[in-house]
Amino acid sequence: MASTTNPSSGENAPETASSAGGGAQTLLRGLDVIEAVADQTLTATELAERLGLTKSTAHRLASALVDRGFLANTPRSGYRLGPRILALGHRASEQADIIQLARPHLESLGTLTEDTVHLGIMDADHTAALYLDKITGRRRINISSRVGERHPLTCTGLGKALILDESEDWLAQRFALDQAAGAPHADAALWQERMRGYAQGGYAFDLEENEDRIRCVSAPIRNASGKIVAAISVSSAAQYMDDDRMAGLRSDVRATAHAISHELGWSDQP
Repeated sequence: MASTTNPSSGENAPETASSAGGGAQTLLRGLDVIEAVADQTLTATELAERLGLTKSTAHRLASALVDRGFLANTPRSGYRLGPRILALGHRASEQADIIQLARPHLESLGTLTEDTVHLGIMDADHTAALYLDKITGRRRINISSRVGERHPLTCTGLGKALILDESEDWLAQRFALDQAAGAPHADAALWQERMRGYAQGGYAFDLEENEDRIRCVSAPIRNASGKIVAAISVSSAAQYMDDDRMAGLRSDVRATAHAISHELGWSDQP
């Protein structure tokens, strides 16, 4: 039997420009609702006021999002992010392969500086910096680091960038442990003073502390919650890394670290 279509029904009817536009507008309003409640729990009245909607429209959009699990509703309190959003956020975090995500940024930084660029994370024991990726520089020097190597946190630029958020007590303990384990000798008071400056500036230096005649500039990478999850560094021979050049490289290295952090969901906006 041939099927028939009721012209008055919406089923199988061709989409018009107006219906497509209306659907897009509804989608965007729904996204606005999600972003609004991401900051705080809001009632339908508060949503309407914040987004410039009628209360009935705000309630309709929020109810549809509750039905799909993107929002949850607490009586007398209001709407908040739902389990579906949390699950999607977890999946997005898992899928964000830091090496693959960071690689184009590292290559761009390597091209800009012509120096060796590293990507690293804290190792599983939180005792060393683990090198995940390396872009070899174009200069005729050899940076002996290798992917998979572990280096002390307190004497490498990359390691210092990974621990910028730690307390002074934690830093002092880690410094003492690294020194006892054979890290290159350093003055504890001077090291702590420099770390305070690095933490305020959002970068870190290696001033030939880990390897003779090798200097580097580093910066931390943060995830959506603001936690430091990785770091990058630009390394070169001291002859190419005088104090003025290191100071100038800070902005480029931090900008690259921020770009990677943004892809992980971090925002530097309050």
